[in-house]
Amino acid sequence: MKLIFVNRYYAPDHSATSQLLTDLATALTAEFQVHVVTSRQRYDDPAASLPRYELDHLVSIDRVYATAFGRASLPGRALDYLSFCVSAALRLYRLARRGDVIIAKTDPPLISVPAGWVARLRGAHLVNWLQDVFPEIAAELGLPIGRGIVGRALHRIRNTSLHHAATNVALGSRMADRVAAAGVPRERIRVIANWADGMSLRPTVAAENPLRVEWGLVNKFVVGYSGNFGRVHDFQTMIDAAEALRTQSEIVFLLIGAGAQLPQLEIAARDRRLTNLVFKPYQPRSRLSQSLGVADVHVVSLRTEFEGLVVPSKFYGIAAAGRPTIFIGDENGEIGAIVRETASGLCVAPGDAKGLADAIEALRVDPTAREGMGRNARRAFELRFDKSIAMAAWRSLLHAVEQKSV
Repeated sequence: MKLIFVNRYYAPDHSATSQLLTDLATALTAEFQVHVVTSRQRYDDPAASLPRYELDHLVSIDRVYATAFGRASLPGRALDYLSFCVSAALRLYRLARRGDVIIAKTDPPLISVPAGWVARLRGAHLVNWLQDVFPEIAAELGLPIGRGIVGRALHRIRNTSLHHAATNVALGSRMADRVAAAGVPRERIRVIANWADGMSLRPTVAAENPLRVEWGLVNKFVVGYSGNFGRVHDFQTMIDAAEALRTQSEIVFLLIGAGAQLPQLEIAARDRRLTNLVFKPYQPRSRLSQSLGVADVHVVSLRTEFEGLVVPSKFYGIAAAGRPTIFIGDENGEIGAIVRETASGLCVAPGDAKGLADAIEALRVDPTAREGMGRNARRAFELRFDKSIAMAAWRSLLHAVEQKSV
């Protein structure tokens, strides 16, 4: 039995979905023949042209053609999605055989639809690995494609791919509820959280981090944000808090990553003359432990309307690094509940810039509380979110699907 993953990005790309897929595909090679169908691009470099075929850590990688307009415009992005879906479906059809398992992630959105068609034609099993829930996300963003006649049509074809899948993997209980609300039986829904690698990400002393010297952060209290600056996240609260704290020269906001909202943040920082904001690009995975460890506390945010549609996976790396989280979002949501239940940080309502500034100041002046939250975060991570736990859950799931082929 072959496992065939399909997702637009894979190693050496360093986006979150790529890293997670690379971890899982590599870990499964000891028990399965593993293929990955992906694009020739990188998340932050659409012009990149990676090799068409590669064997990496026993994973066979097929990189198919797709247009490369990038993320700057929605029409261009739609063409990138469509061209990849067509190319990927053709490749899947050539690769898949009866009894194989096609694991479809959600980049691009609705890749589960052509993957499901191929699975039925070839007698393969489909597993949907839901990193987000589309077209609900498009509807909440106010995009026409998520509403009206088009939105209803997309819901129907998406729901068909969920109903016919052997299993749908959701990232948390609230996402599982969303999938169940689409009429998918609970027995076809499995919750497996995303993860971080607790062997490579370990708690370190922030003051001893060499990046503090390299980035000019010595003797600063660093508030970190690391990852995708996507449309589902709330950054206005953080910008307003940074402005409220601008006179406290020892507090610095370190923003690492890329995404749709990054240009707006850079413009806001320039227009408001916020010298307490420092921007850095995505760091290589080899430096992830240092880049996460350089902060004293991290911010994670999610607009409340996207609860159950997205789960910010950056939280797991923060917890692995033993740092507290200030979550901007629904305190009863997926990440908010974890933060509260494990006492690994604080929660702030979206728009409450004063509350965020106060939370930052409270953690700055109380290192004992801060360190305790960091320890709690690492403890919760080791019990629930380490890579080894997720790999075991995935192996169990895929062996169960395999038994259906016998």
